[in-house]
This record gives sequence, C-alpha cells and structure tokens, in this order.
Amino acid sequence: MSRTVREREDVGRMEFLLTLRRRGISDAGVLRAMDEVPRERFVEEGQADIAYADQALPIACGQTISQPYVVAYMTELLALRPHHRVLEVGTGSGYQAAVLSRLARKVVTIERYRTLAEQARARFRALGYDNIDVVVGDGFAGVAEQAPYDRIMVTAAAESVPQALLDQLAEDGIMVLPLGPHDGPQRIVRLTKSQTGLAREELIAVRFVPLLPGVAREL
Repeated sequence: MSRTVREREDVGRMEFLLTLRRRGISDAGVLRAMDEVPRERFVEEGQADIAYADQALPIACGQTISQPYVVAYMTELLALRPHHRVLEVGTGSGYQAAVLSRLARKVVTIERYRTLAEQARARFRALGYDNIDVVVGDGFAGVAEQAPYDRIMVTAAAESVPQALLDQLAEDGIMVLPLGPHDGPQRIVRLTKSQTGLAREELIAVRFVPLLPGVAREL
C-alpha cells in the first residue's frame, strides 16, 4: 500500500533531523526549533512532499528557501539566547525567521520584495509566531529604528559587509552572513563585535542568491 502524503512528510521529517545530527548540528535548542517549525508551510504549493529534503527550493520572486542544513548551521553559529533581539536580512519564505523566533525574544526581518514579505506575515500569523516583525525595505540599510541587535543574520550573499548592519550590531554581538562575489565562491562568515574590534571567522563554502540594494519595484 502506498504511503499518504502525510506519511511521506513524517518520514522525511525524521530523516531530516537525523541528517542534521549526522552533519554536525549538535545544539539541542537549534534541533528542537528545526523540529518545531513546519517547513512544509514555507515551501511552494506542490513541494510539501520534498520540503524536508536537504536541498534549497525555489520560491516566488526568483528567490530560494535554503536547505535545512544551512539554516541549522547558520542558526547554530549565532549562539542564540532567549533574551536576544535578532535582525534577519532577507525574509524570503519566512522559514529562517521562524526558526530564529523559537530561540530568541524578538526577530525583525527585512525583505525587499513586498510579495514575499506579505506571504511571510500571513504564515507567521497562521502559526501564531507573534514575536516576528516583517519590514519591507533595503537590507543593506537594516532597520535602524529598532537597533541595536544582539545578533544579525544575512540570508543573501554580500560582496562586502554592509557598514550599516555592523553599526546596528550591539557590542559583543554576532553577525553571520555569506560573503563573496555573486558569480563566484562564497563562504559563511561569522563576525563578533567587541570593544577591541571585529573578529572574523571564514567557514563553509556556500552559494546564495545575491544581496541587492533597494526595494524591488515590482513583486
């Protein structure tokens, strides 16, 4: 007898958590958040049966929802605590912000595409995630009126670190972002801000959509 869609989703979800553990995700809070957030609610219609596959998937406006491992890896790098306020640059489907919201007190997420921002708001409302603010705006500029942030995550590739985001990062704060040319090699970079300066760690190789300035004119 063939499995139902729900049964396939449940099996995929168990395999997805095992894959995260096998690939080195060990933070219990991150694993719990990844388990709690229903990824199938953040993918396009017709993709629910592959929502938990460890791969990026296309979403509206030519963007992507990152593969689960990258979401978990970047989240783990932030070393989140329950009192933290987080800025996410690049809302996309809203999945990464949803995961962050299970670990932090407040998440502010900024998106240049109004369509994506509105869809994410609707998903958060339906799921009861009431500690997320969605802002339509220029990710390079951040959301200065709600700064400083204990943690900042950028979910699109920048060719250099946006100074406005560094300015909005609190002392002892951590920023995680993909850095590199839009058509070349990129790496996840973790920046830690302190009184003495900025510590930089270059980590795994990745491929993200580019971080673009301004608000999209359409969509």
